[in-house]
Amino acid sequence: MTTLELNQVILHHLLMDYKHPFVTSHGKVEKKDFYIIEIIDDQGNAGFGETEAFTTPWYTEETTETTRIMLENHLIPMLLQTPVKHPNELGKLFHSIRRNQMAKAAIEGALWDLYAKKLGKPLFQVIGGEKPSIDVGVSIGIKPTDQELLETIEEKCLQGYQRVKLKVKKGEELRVLEKVRTAFPSLSLMIDANGAYSWADQERLLALDQFDLLMIEQPFAQDDFVEHAKLQALLQTPICLDESIHTFNDLKTAIALQSCQIVNIKLSRVGGIQNAKDMHDYAKRRDMPLWCGGMLEAGIGRAHSLAIATLPQFTLPADTAGSAHYWERDIIYPEIKTEKGKIHLSQDPGIGYAVDYEALAYYRMEKRIHTRKK
Repeated sequence: MTTLELNQVILHHLLMDYKHPFVTSHGKVEKKDFYIIEIIDDQGNAGFGETEAFTTPWYTEETTETTRIMLENHLIPMLLQTPVKHPNELGKLFHSIRRNQMAKAAIEGALWDLYAKKLGKPLFQVIGGEKPSIDVGVSIGIKPTDQELLETIEEKCLQGYQRVKLKVKKGEELRVLEKVRTAFPSLSLMIDANGAYSWADQERLLALDQFDLLMIEQPFAQDDFVEHAKLQALLQTPICLDESIHTFNDLKTAIALQSCQIVNIKLSRVGGIQNAKDMHDYAKRRDMPLWCGGMLEAGIGRAHSLAIATLPQFTLPADTAGSAHYWERDIIYPEIKTEKGKIHLSQDPGIGYAVDYEALAYYRMEKRIHTRKK
């Protein structure tokens, strides 16, 4: 195994407009303000990663700006100063940096892309993925009217998505679900309130059993494993944990306490591909179903999520809709497309998609170059 000789890390600061605002119980997301990490080796090969934090810390404590600070002040200097042979060494290299999972995941993703390209193999095969295509669902934000929501669901069903996730607002969910279930009685359906409920809402949550939901995602706060376990014991509908699962120990805690029946794994939230693989293997040994969540990614982050979703314990449809669902123009080509509810994995080396440098330049606000000292 040869050492990865790294020469440069380039941060491309991009600002992209979503085709449609994405509304959750925490607010509205209209733009993606983020960084593309480009790692270049001594032979000119490049690997790409993407930061996925939002501009405010509503999802985790990280933001676009904190990821930049961590990358430039800590992670990039450590990577350029210390020779590595394999991306799985980054966990040990960055061990002294607590949490900051999204910053770590972005730079690790770029190194995995570079590593797979040097091997001449698709990333999903390099990490042990087994599925040449994955089933995909779609996440739909809160809409201004019920009619607009129903029309959006119908559109996505006609496009072949195999599961619909609805963002819901506490106090509106029962009324909305009654309308949706009346219009779509057999739809594979789940809801997500991003931790907006408390134990005082248990009767409202128990009433959700009537709607035959695939799962209820993250009803309580991200650090409340105990009350999730109490609620799951009362609910027939499976609880899925999302924001609660940041580390391997979080997953162990959730399984030990029976806080949920399903886990959502997002690469950025758990610190990258190696951590996701370790968590996948643990969940598989304990027969815990997984699915790959989305973070409103641009094409590079979306391609990384596709790769992890090919691991065998990811048995439920992923939140990885095609590029056109989010963007007028993505930053990769060809764009990621869904076909009859599936995305077929590219067999090209690395993430399987080429970076559209014209689009990168179009969206770019700033370019910051870090070079290894000789």
